[in-house]
Amino acid sequence: MDQKIRKLLAGECGNYIFPFFWQHGETEEVLREYMKVIAESSIGAVCVESRPHPDFVGEKWWQDMDVILDEARKRNMKVWILDDSHFPTGYANGVLKNADGKLRRQSLTVRSLDCLKSGTEMEFSLESYQKAAPWELNQMEQHMLQGQEWKLFDDDQLISVTAVREGGKTEADILDLSGQIPSGKIVFPVPEGKWQLKFCILTRNRGPHRDYINMMDEESCRVLIDTVYEPHYQHYAADFGTTIAGFFSDEPEIGNGHLYEMGKKIYEIEDQPWSREVEAELKERWGENYHKFLPLIWEQPVDGRLLARVRYDYMDTVTKAVRKDFSFQLGNWCRDHGVEYIGHLIEDNNQHSRTGSSLGHYFRGLAGEDMSGIDDIGGQVLPQGEELPGNSFQMRDGHFYHYVLGKLASSAAAIEPLKKGRSMCEIFGAYGWSEGVQLEKFLLDHFLVRGVNHYVPHAFSAKDFPDPDCPPHFYAHGNNPQYRHFGSLMKYANRMCELISGGTHIAPVAILYQGESDWCSDCMMMQEPAWLLAEAQIEYDFIPSDVFAEREAYRTEIGSTLKVNIQEYQILIVPKYNYIPKAAADGIAEFLKKGGQVFFVEDYPENCCEGMALPEEIRRGICLALPELLPALEKTEVREVKITPANRRLHYLHYKEETDRYLFVNEDHADYTGEIYMEKKGDCYAYNPWENRLEKLFAKETEEGTLLSVTIEPLKPLVVIFDKAEESLHEPLTLSGTKTALSENWKRSLCRSIDYPAFQKEKRITLPDALAEEEPLFSGFVRYENTISCKKGESLLLEISKAAEGVEVFVNGVSAGIQIAAPYRYDLSGLMKEGKNELRIEVATTLEREMSQHPDPMLAMMGIKPVPTSESGITGMVYIEK
Repeated sequence: MDQKIRKLLAGECGNYIFPFFWQHGETEEVLREYMKVIAESSIGAVCVESRPHPDFVGEKWWQDMDVILDEARKRNMKVWILDDSHFPTGYANGVLKNADGKLRRQSLTVRSLDCLKSGTEMEFSLESYQKAAPWELNQMEQHMLQGQEWKLFDDDQLISVTAVREGGKTEADILDLSGQIPSGKIVFPVPEGKWQLKFCILTRNRGPHRDYINMMDEESCRVLIDTVYEPHYQHYAADFGTTIAGFFSDEPEIGNGHLYEMGKKIYEIEDQPWSREVEAELKERWGENYHKFLPLIWEQPVDGRLLARVRYDYMDTVTKAVRKDFSFQLGNWCRDHGVEYIGHLIEDNNQHSRTGSSLGHYFRGLAGEDMSGIDDIGGQVLPQGEELPGNSFQMRDGHFYHYVLGKLASSAAAIEPLKKGRSMCEIFGAYGWSEGVQLEKFLLDHFLVRGVNHYVPHAFSAKDFPDPDCPPHFYAHGNNPQYRHFGSLMKYANRMCELISGGTHIAPVAILYQGESDWCSDCMMMQEPAWLLAEAQIEYDFIPSDVFAEREAYRTEIGSTLKVNIQEYQILIVPKYNYIPKAAADGIAEFLKKGGQVFFVEDYPENCCEGMALPEEIRRGICLALPELLPALEKTEVREVKITPANRRLHYLHYKEETDRYLFVNEDHADYTGEIYMEKKGDCYAYNPWENRLEKLFAKETEEGTLLSVTIEPLKPLVVIFDKAEESLHEPLTLSGTKTALSENWKRSLCRSIDYPAFQKEKRITLPDALAEEEPLFSGFVRYENTISCKKGESLLLEISKAAEGVEVFVNGVSAGIQIAAPYRYDLSGLMKEGKNELRIEVATTLEREMSQHPDPMLAMMGIKPVPTSESGITGMVYIEK
């Protein structure tokens, strides 16, 4: 029998959950209480978030950490530490406010001047071009940075003056006039054609986080280690690698442009990141007069191949510096000190391959971390939200969130040896108080079926209730009615993560990552082919061009299949990228020569990013239109799962370790009933991860594989294990006979979570209940009481068709367990006695209705007045089957 299944059935499971535990300088009593309630939520670790703490790395901080670590040791828990006092990571606890200017962030800006007509001579002073244009706050910055003051530097430097001919195709159309800068003026006889002068100016007076470390400067990044990491080691060296698991970087950024400026290509941002190392590398690549090419980082009226080469070299330099100076410097320090380094960058709406609020390249930005990482907070993934638009405050690319986000994490975890198959998602935060365990379960299953196997729930806040900061909060000093239901969800999460850790997920298709192509020009976003595959149940990973350029690091082997670390791909898909790196082009050509299959969507690339022509062998790959991709894939042997009837929202994960395990998740709003064909043969059974038991499957072995007849309900995944069961298999719990509605004679009573179990307001009601209309501001527990009769030896099943939202059923005062997904089904046979029995159903609501009376600062900024939409109590029917 599968040893993981044997272990789970015995109640043994590792911990894969480490929620944010926000610190505000609370009392020792509160800190100990919170460590207790986190541990009692079936969670074996915390990530201590310092963001709101008043004395980070000060005396009060060490006092609080002493308490947290003491509780962690007592409870055999692990502690992760968020690595800065302000969000995002890079503030270095404010040390750079008074540091040498060379350690600070620096920006490259450009100003333009139209030249006179050809044949005339321009002569003018450079006095007005010595400084960068003033930086003006946008609407987001006006709200979030109000009252903030920055040190102003007077070291702006004009580093280049370049003349660019419109329509230019070669370097001869770019003239370097920088040698005239020392004279203080420019003299330029305008050649034939239409010309512009470009003035590139360095400044430290740009950006919303100019007191943060420079991610492309090794010495600057070291400041974060010296300020945060080293003091923790000095205080707790004995705990490193035992109680202290490691450090967490939260959304580190390069930081040019405006705060959370999204939707812009790199060359559309008004200023570009700069550092001493970037300058030195560009000199190495472009020569001493490197600066003549700098204006081409922005959009210019010259040949696209010339632009692509400059932008590629520049961004390749920037992202490799981030990888070396920030990601690996922090990661190597952690590993040298016996702990690990994790976190995530901002991925939203394709920002993962851009600068500004992210790090320019998803894989390079996280290269030094021991797990891959993403986050899902604030309404990114939503039920049936693949095409839902954003709003005036937040743009939203539903295809990115549903078909790329989770796969970025599981892909990096699988192809990078350092990650050891481990991926992490920060989850649940900032969805608001309307988010309860049902939405949380949807989100969790969404990322589980995409292969993510560690989670950082956001958040346990120890601040006095109500804390308006990015709800929901899972305990809220006892005010969250769903605290125990959340604990049951975490127990489920750990079991599921156990099943998809330690092995490999099977993904026969690789999609080339968009990063380098996105830098160079307009390109197809990789979610376009990804959504077709996902909705047709064809598994895929994203792979960066670096798997070809750095084969040893990725353990890449090219044959008739493409092997990257522990993954093996039969097919490579290249979306419509105008430019790809030469290493990728050469690797693809080699793959095709050795019999590999490559599909180019819409067109072949035009050129290599570096300016060289593509290898001729590239055209051995099949070029097809996007709508032709799936039919072409159907003709290959790539499909291992087929469902009938088709359903775009049924997703699966094939995970292989000791046995083959399949996870099927229905993300639709209705049941899926049909047949699932799998190539795999052999004995199989279902594992019910919520009830932790084995169940029978309706399976038939065919000549080609296995055919399952299934009904998969929303929020109730099907886990199929190909294995011989040693234990008896349960029948799946369904009401198949004649069921009787128990709609009358219910006594309903209410209590707030903090007052439990002091129920009040008893009332006789008939189901379905209209509690939300009667008590529009009530949040808490709703108790329903009735009696049912049972004959000796009689079996009895109970079903609650709909409730909002966490349910616990009691028979004669004994709990039959917690459930959070409708329909809620219970086998009550073992709890019934002959004659009359007391039936009690307790439903936990969300906190949304009560909290609608308290202003939400984020919604207020967006001009939105909250109107509660959450339902309350049993909004469906209760059925009995004997």
